[in-house]
Amino acid sequence: MGTKITELLESKEISIDDLKGKTIVVDAFNQLYMFLSSIRQPDGSLLMDSHGNVTSHLNGLFYRFTKLMQYDIKFIFVFDGKPPDLKLKERARRVELKNQAEKKYEEARDREDIEEMKKYASRTSKLTKEMICDAKELIDALGMCIVQAPSEGEAQAALIVKNRHAYASLSQDADSLIFGCPLVVKNLTLSGRRKQAGRLNYDSITPEIISLNDTLRSLEITLDQLIVIAMLTGTDYNIGGIKGIGHKTALKLVKEYGDGEKNFDKLFNDKGWNKYFDYDWRTVFNIIKNAETTNDYNITFKEVNDDKVIDVLCKKHDFSEERVRKILEPLHTISKSQKGLSEWFN
Repeated sequence: MGTKITELLESKEISIDDLKGKTIVVDAFNQLYMFLSSIRQPDGSLLMDSHGNVTSHLNGLFYRFTKLMQYDIKFIFVFDGKPPDLKLKERARRVELKNQAEKKYEEARDREDIEEMKKYASRTSKLTKEMICDAKELIDALGMCIVQAPSEGEAQAALIVKNRHAYASLSQDADSLIFGCPLVVKNLTLSGRRKQAGRLNYDSITPEIISLNDTLRSLEITLDQLIVIAMLTGTDYNIGGIKGIGHKTALKLVKEYGDGEKNFDKLFNDKGWNKYFDYDWRTVFNIIKNAETTNDYNITFKEVNDDKVIDVLCKKHDFSEERVRKILEPLHTISKSQKGLSEWFN
């Protein structure tokens, strides 16, 4: 979703070791798009196999998450279901932006302008059904868990954490928090750096954790008020928010007007919601507050299946079998160690 409230959030630096033995739930689409955007050739083009199939997302999934799995971290990948109707407008807007970026990329390619190619290439990322299918096959082969959300993946991820079937949700934005996720982890990488969009440069990053309760206590607001702040500044369901209201002003307003539907109604009326949107503010609020989720999911982790990993990566997409097997080896060592400890304590 990409709400604009991130700067209001207080995060705490952590180390990878702090997450040892814990289960993290991942918004799959969020991660896959991130890999498609950042893992590219020097000219901005995607990584592909000999048949022209995109492999950037598989590259990211395999190399990043196998490294994290070596720290005894388990992952649940949640895949999006049917989006709320109000999100269709945002999806259409994104498609149009990607089409414009593709045109700019092609023009830069014709000019052989590498810098411009890199700039626009990362904005053209598209996730196909085939790519999603390959990602699910790889996740399953690595023994990680897959959950299908009925609607928004981040809302389902938040529920899984609230149900204590996972320690935290992995996300780079604040969306999980407005869906009520108790803990959110960001910057989860061993490299200590993140590629800047459209550039060869990198930012230094450190894993961080954000607590919903600590955030609300620090800001002296409720979760409902946090949702209203997100709506004032813009969500996928009311693109752009109310003109002229940033996150600091929004925080000031929710404190000034107070909590509760009656106060929210006065706030949105006073600030001209109806000038920008032809639907009631409650429609957006309820989509977020009462997001469609399900408790009908199964959390099951399995042993890494080397042969299936090889099938997906090497036989199907030309990854180096020698390199893949070398990366898989430590995962089996960890599994044996865990079994030994389990037998000892049982």
